[in-house]
Amino acid sequence: MTMAEKSCAYFLDVLASKAPVPGGGGAAAMGGAIGMALSNMVGNLTVGKKKYADVEDEVKELLDKGSAIIEELKILVDKDAEVFEPLSKAYGLPKDSPEQISHKEKVMEECSIEACSVPMDIIRRSHEGIIIHERMGQIGSKLAISDVGCGVVFLKAALISGKLNVMINLGAINNEEFISETKAEMNRLVDEGSKIADETLNVVIDKLK
Repeated sequence: MTMAEKSCAYFLDVLASKAPVPGGGGAAAMGGAIGMALSNMVGNLTVGKKKYADVEDEVKELLDKGSAIIEELKILVDKDAEVFEPLSKAYGLPKDSPEQISHKEKVMEECSIEACSVPMDIIRRSHEGIIIHERMGQIGSKLAISDVGCGVVFLKAALISGKLNVMINLGAINNEEFISETKAEMNRLVDEGSKIADETLNVVIDKLK
């Protein structure tokens, strides 16, 4: 059974314990999935309502995209733990000789590059989810508009949490090209996603006044 399939209570208990996983990455993925689920709830409350008949097809498309993102983020909860395991073992490699130091640095870099992949995917999926929230906030049922605001806040948190998890792994990497490309994509998605999330939240707040 995957972590995402276990109870919320179990996830929180393990998260709060001294166990190495889940950690910030797994929590980010789970938080992002929760945020995306809130948008889908609004979509499901919109579909079938005469008042929103003209946007029903578009809402259904948003629901399909949202469902795919939820499933991907659920997978990333466990994948984060999978990529962290070899990295945690690499930290324990001996460094008593120049050869051991060189070997440890090489293994650490390889594991850290792999460990960057999951939080980068969390950033990508969260960015996509925020864009969906932006549109759902415009056309979704006004009766549940507050949930769009709640959802986009979760996704912004996942976006930023993903960035933090990328940054900590970049510290053990010497490949300048990889660092440069990763930072460029990360910063673009986080900056753009955060801006859209803030704008969407403001739209929701205005509609609630």
